[in-house]
Amino acid sequence: NLFVLGDCFPEEEEEEEAPPKPADTSTGGGVSVRVPVSTSTTPVPVAVIDRQGKPVCYESGRRSDTCEAAGDVRVQGRSQTIQVRPLDREWKVKPYCRKQDAYALSHVKEWTLRPLSGGGPHCTVNSSATAFVLSTGGFTGNLFHDYTDVLVPAFITAHRFGGEVQFLVSSFKSWWTNRYLEIFQQLSRHEVIDIDNDDEVRCYGGVVVGPTFHKELGVDASKTPTGASMVDFRAMLRGAFGLSRAAAEPSGDRWDIRRRPRLLIISRKNSRAFLNERAMADMAMSLGYDVRVGEPDTNTEVSRFARLVNSADVMVGVHGAGLTNMLFLPAGAVLIQVIPYGGLEWLARGTFEEPSKDMQLHYIGYKIQLDETTLSEQYPKDHPVLTDPLSIHKQGWEALKTVYLEKQNVRPHLGRLKLTFLEALKLLPHGRQAKANN
Repeated sequence: NLFVLGDCFPEEEEEEEAPPKPADTSTGGGVSVRVPVSTSTTPVPVAVIDRQGKPVCYESGRRSDTCEAAGDVRVQGRSQTIQVRPLDREWKVKPYCRKQDAYALSHVKEWTLRPLSGGGPHCTVNSSATAFVLSTGGFTGNLFHDYTDVLVPAFITAHRFGGEVQFLVSSFKSWWTNRYLEIFQQLSRHEVIDIDNDDEVRCYGGVVVGPTFHKELGVDASKTPTGASMVDFRAMLRGAFGLSRAAAEPSGDRWDIRRRPRLLIISRKNSRAFLNERAMADMAMSLGYDVRVGEPDTNTEVSRFARLVNSADVMVGVHGAGLTNMLFLPAGAVLIQVIPYGGLEWLARGTFEEPSKDMQLHYIGYKIQLDETTLSEQYPKDHPVLTDPLSIHKQGWEALKTVYLEKQNVRPHLGRLKLTFLEALKLLPHGRQAKANN
């Protein structure tokens, strides 16, 4: 009764989230003919507001600078230049939501907004849509960063246009854009443009440069002009990938296997792997779960793996990019994050535990103990890696990442894990229904 399906994201591409950095209060580049109406409680830096209502540049989030302009807008992609009338000064911006990360931004091209003077370049393509420039440089190719840095911020920015927005993608990767094309098609009625290699002079009545970041894998509904939330983002994903389950509920057919809760194990190969994965699956089946295992495979389509995740009622995996698949779980499902040894609760909390609430998911954390990690086999019992993880943290992110994320595999105690799986079952309608029948 065990089914294995390849994951759609190669483990080799995984790059973990770096520790959060203090918010940057600089006003950096960006523009807009008028400050867009917004319910945001985050103040726009006064220094960049043009009192005459001309284009402005503002800090749209702790990781993002956004530029908005309306008027005569002419985009020349090969030179990463946008000419705007009216505009009284030049602005520069890198349209990627990780503005304090120098390494990520080294892979993102800078865009310049300049005043349009005289006749300007001749328009070769005119559009009534709003142009939206964003980059797929940075850390794209890692599932977590694909969503938290690009796709969720793109939704936050584009949703208000009701499809009348055109994505102009800088640092374009055809394989990446094709992977998520269904998402872009949900947000826009227009062709996605590889703008860096575009020879046209594209003319619009408005432009947005740089998506807006709210929070990790999240949307703050109080800051979106339409009140859109993470619930709306997940509904959009269901439409994009043909996901049938909005809520984790058992089938009404008494003979249907779907009356049994489905547990999906997110499998890993290169690090933080479950060394007793088969035994975990057998134990879960003994509790009444229908078990599936998703393994990394570069050939699996995103939509196919999304449908597998959406069919699950409980998803369990070790902290890592693969848990981003929680986005496809139905509301009311349970996410079990196995937290590697090494004092990583803060990292697990910020990346997956906190976002789960806005996704209407139940969350359970399973902390790996010293006798469940392979680190105990690699280091002497009195080594600081085992006795004082904080001392390793103090050496910096690279040291922490190397030791606790790259060198560690896990072997959860089946007895402890059984209690966790039973706890998850109690949170599901399946478990409550079975209890009522008894």
